[in-house]
Amino acid sequence: MDVDIDHYTILGLQSGEEGSKLSEKEITKAYRLKALELHPDKRPNDPNAPSNFQKLQTSYQILKDEKARKLFDDLLRVKQQKIQRQSQQDSKRRRMMSDLEEREKNAFNHHDPTAKARDEEESIARKLREEINRIREKHGNNNTGFTETGESSRKKEKVSVEKSNVIDTDKEKMLKVSWEKGGLEYSAERLRGLFETFGEVKDVVIRSSKKKGSALIVMASKEAAVAATGTVCGDLSNPLLVIPLEAAVTNSFPTFREPVKSSNGEHVNEELVGARYQAFEDSVLQKLQKAAERQK
Repeated sequence: MDVDIDHYTILGLQSGEEGSKLSEKEITKAYRLKALELHPDKRPNDPNAPSNFQKLQTSYQILKDEKARKLFDDLLRVKQQKIQRQSQQDSKRRRMMSDLEEREKNAFNHHDPTAKARDEEESIARKLREEINRIREKHGNNNTGFTETGESSRKKEKVSVEKSNVIDTDKEKMLKVSWEKGGLEYSAERLRGLFETFGEVKDVVIRSSKKKGSALIVMASKEAAVAATGTVCGDLSNPLLVIPLEAAVTNSFPTFREPVKSSNGEHVNEELVGARYQAFEDSVLQKLQKAAERQK
């Protein structure tokens, strides 16, 4: 019976290879600690206390004896090797059974196109799931920052498209429209409806800021752009200022023009870039404000 007992475990020690390396001093120390715990005087209500204490003494005597301990270590080693061999045999047996089942399955599928197609589908689906997991692990699951990055990308793309449209379109067909913020707002659809009375509108690009709304109107022809200039005023509560992005060239020879005056009556130097258009804006504003006052 003693050959089936692990005497190291009875003393509360590690068994196997670790137990064989323990010194006699370590074994004695473990025995004394365990004896204090299992002594029948310490367990008056335990009917098994005497037999357990006797087992403890027997195990200590075996491990204390050099020859008996060596034989016991050899027995543990042989048992461990047996367990390993059985585990290997079981592993080989399982592998052989798996191979046999796989061969039988393949032989069956060879004559069954439906089963073969199903297995192929399952194999491809499994590989796809593995690839998806690999990609997720590589790039991570957190997509915070996507919105910001995507929004930034869309803004850059929009600016790029607008610039491209400006370059590709004849500037003499384009009108710059502006209005004050805080009053009636103008959408692209509303602006298109206002300017279509003068001709075909090819595009409307809104460019608004916090203080001022503006848009770029692309007419289909120069004539339509000229006709709309200074004519479209929008709603009187928030009038539109319409100026050409680039004035149409009507004559290759210089002509005399009267000096342009601004809203304060001072002469404006037309050689300055944009000075003539600024004076025009001031004039249109004055007319619209007077018209609004008359309607009140």
